[in-house]
Amino acid sequence: MTVTLEVSGLSKTYGSGEQAVQAVRDASFSTQPGAFVAVVGPSGSGKTTLLAMIGGLLTPTAGTIVVNGRDIAGLSRSQQAAYRRESVGYVFQANNLLPLLTARENLLVMAQISGTARKAARARADRLLTELGIEGRAGALATELSGGERQRVAIARALMNDPGLVLVDEPTASLDSARGRQVVESLIREVKQRGKLGLMVTHDMDMAKLADRILAMHDGLMTEVEKS
Repeated sequence: MTVTLEVSGLSKTYGSGEQAVQAVRDASFSTQPGAFVAVVGPSGSGKTTLLAMIGGLLTPTAGTIVVNGRDIAGLSRSQQAAYRRESVGYVFQANNLLPLLTARENLLVMAQISGTARKAARARADRLLTELGIEGRAGALATELSGGERQRVAIARALMNDPGLVLVDEPTASLDSARGRQVVESLIREVKQRGKLGLMVTHDMDMAKLADRILAMHDGLMTEVEKS
């Protein structure tokens, strides 16, 4: 699956009246399949809220999020769930692996949710783990994996159901700079080779520079950053 994305006038406000906080203010951008975009900014800048809205986890206060010609901002809860299941792969900051399952089993859970036949799912899981260089750890429990290995499993899990859109939240937060760079380079390679659209939020400009394009957020406002 390939995905086009167009965000226009997107805003998210929490609370009302004097207590209202604008987490995202009038954000707009568009991108095409095969692109990898970084959204960079400090904690509290609105970047994770932006990611959650694009992923169908939060409903915007205003604006549109057009994915393959359909505005997902106005979807019902059941439609949002179907969109997340069919079109979106997530790599969360805390990786969220199931600790008592092996690396391979963490991937197979995703296939089970989508109804993929077990034999085909196992073959795809093993292929992804091989491509990410951790095939030798397929049978290891999540708790036995290093931080970098866990993030690579999380990337493989995000790609398991062939989503068109891969959303990544601070993938290097718990890693040193060298290991973090390896993880992000692996992520970008896997997304681009498959013609997917990748969107990564990070506070680390060095990691953001690995992307095709950089969007900066500060106090909910978005600006484009020229790559040097």
